[in-house]
Amino acid sequence: MSIVAFADCPSGASGDMILAAFLDLGLPLDHLRAELAHLDLHGFELATFTEIKQGLAATRFEVRVQHQNHHRHWADIRRMIETSGLSDPVKARALAVFERLARAEARIHGVEPDRVHFHEVGAVDSIVDMVGAAVAWEYFGLTRLYVSPLPLGRGFVNTAHGRLPLPAPATLALLEGVPTYGTDLEAELVTPTGAALLATLAHRFGTWPAMTIDRVGLGAGSRDLPDRPNVLRLVLGREAVRRSEEHLVRGETNLDDMNPEIVPHLMDRLFEAGALDVWLTPIQMKKGRMATQVSFLCRPGAAQAMIELVLTESTTLGLRAWPVERHTLPRESRELDTPWGPLQVKAVLRGECTELVPEYEACRRVARETGLPLRDIYDRVKALGLRETE
Repeated sequence: MSIVAFADCPSGASGDMILAAFLDLGLPLDHLRAELAHLDLHGFELATFTEIKQGLAATRFEVRVQHQNHHRHWADIRRMIETSGLSDPVKARALAVFERLARAEARIHGVEPDRVHFHEVGAVDSIVDMVGAAVAWEYFGLTRLYVSPLPLGRGFVNTAHGRLPLPAPATLALLEGVPTYGTDLEAELVTPTGAALLATLAHRFGTWPAMTIDRVGLGAGSRDLPDRPNVLRLVLGREAVRRSEEHLVRGETNLDDMNPEIVPHLMDRLFEAGALDVWLTPIQMKKGRMATQVSFLCRPGAAQAMIELVLTESTTLGLRAWPVERHTLPRESRELDTPWGPLQVKAVLRGECTELVPEYEACRRVARETGLPLRDIYDRVKALGLRETE
């Protein structure tokens, strides 16, 4: 089952709030220090402490810098990360966050991304926040991050470029396509660092995902807000297995006067036209006549083609069709090592267990090539699948 997180941001988001929430979840501060030591970044200390925000105890995270350098180019930061001793996944996520920010800044200021000159975001504390979030992602083994809609404040903020309106231009550029809503607060609720992290790492913005909650971390912001606790809640858990729901069409007809030798041809034509399944059922009609019921399942867009095939390739005078819902378990195709080489199997997620199911055609091919009984090959592959998932 996948490890996921939901970032609930009722008071916005900043880089230090996000990293503080990860630390409150259980990211060891010593582990963060050890990972950041791989960077050619010096003259800072990390500190955490508890703050009470309108009755809620949250972790506050600070980067205490001795000699701050506010001016770094994107090329400098990229080189620092690429040449560091960080793991490849951490490098990739941190670089993706900075690159997204560089492209946003480049568009705002009308320059090429490689020529972007970071100011506030080039500072040591912002680099720590961005790389630290990538470190936390790997530490917890996250597969997805879901994020709530983001509140935006109003007013002005002083930057290296001058006094700018809120939300800051970089924040707005980074949040294109992200659900947001306005507030009456005269404060910077979402910073460029927070926007860059969430816009890059989020799998989806919106409502709470289906998940089993394991623990909750609260990251505190630096200021106090008048109408809400200035915290970001990061909820860690396991994503619930969600069955796929699909609207399909089922059609069927009863055949009592058709040469049975032609029925397999009708089945082949239906599959070729896009049928998801075709099956035959022996039935007894009125006056005791024996007949065959031909049924098919298809997506709505293919229904008309299915109907035309049944009417032209069979002796029926009509058929029935109606909408149905299909519910399926998550599944994917995998290769399983066997004595006959790699064979395709279906990996089906049933509850919290993965079940490897042999593919009939793959086993049939081996049976033809080896002369062994198909049932023996099928049973052997199934046993290997059980051993693989134990």
